[in-house]
Amino acid sequence: MDLKEEILRLKKEKNAVIMAHYYTLGDIQNVADYVGDSLALAQNAAKTTADIIVLCGVHFMGETAKILCPDKKVLVPDMNAGCSLADSCRAEDFAQFIKENPGHTVISYVNTTAAVKALTDVVVTSSNAIQIVNSFPKDQKIIFGPDRNLGNYINSLTGRNMKLWNGACHVHENFSLEKILKLKEVYPDARILVHPECKGPVVKLADKVGSTAALLKYSVACEDCNDFIVATESGILHEMRRQAPQKNFIPAPPSDSTCGCNDCAYMKLNTLQKLYDCLVNESPEVLVDPAIIERACLPIKRMLEISAKYGI
Repeated sequence: MDLKEEILRLKKEKNAVIMAHYYTLGDIQNVADYVGDSLALAQNAAKTTADIIVLCGVHFMGETAKILCPDKKVLVPDMNAGCSLADSCRAEDFAQFIKENPGHTVISYVNTTAAVKALTDVVVTSSNAIQIVNSFPKDQKIIFGPDRNLGNYINSLTGRNMKLWNGACHVHENFSLEKILKLKEVYPDARILVHPECKGPVVKLADKVGSTAALLKYSVACEDCNDFIVATESGILHEMRRQAPQKNFIPAPPSDSTCGCNDCAYMKLNTLQKLYDCLVNESPEVLVDPAIIERACLPIKRMLEISAKYGI
């Protein structure tokens, strides 16, 4: 059986749309209707006319799609595809944090559970976080969660002093400063591309800091450089190499391994076989409590509205 052909047949038969994050395996990206970062996936979910959304990424992305499309069936290939950053911020703990800091606007990164989004005033992604934070008055007190590294980066650029939740992504936290510097010695003309979820010392090395989509756009458009050291999850290299095959994309290594790349094990749980089974069985299905959907939908829609205003 040709899994790819069967997936495409089932997708058409069931009026399903397949959405994949840049961090998934290349085989998954190749059969997807939309490949993008968290913002792009949310934007496409909000406007799809499909009956079924298959979200190949991690669980919170499936929840986001369900919140935006409560009348549609939302499937994920593997329900165990979680997120270390979302797991670092339990809703009950975040609610207590908000209670202890009254008078603050609550901004939550999209890498959170539906229950945390329901406690939030506006959601952000790494593509739009700075613009959304800057849409508030300079004297507005803000809670930002759960990623402390992204929060610190935003504070450094905006001059704000947001109160940060102490969470982090296990992939982006794990890049090795020393190993990146050694790679730079091997590729002295390489540009270093860094996601803002990385630690401050790694961010300071960067020639370009940005969301996954921003790093992709920069690397493809760059005309005076052919070598790029990429400090984000290695799945993005598939699309970089597809769009710019003449360029050399080098994955930045993690600190605790001899491996040359830094993978999210959760994202890699999405496989063609699981995607096929998911379409055949129409499960696992992402379900979200209607009361949570009602509350969580508001900050996500607010994010999409502000993003549209700034042309993001």
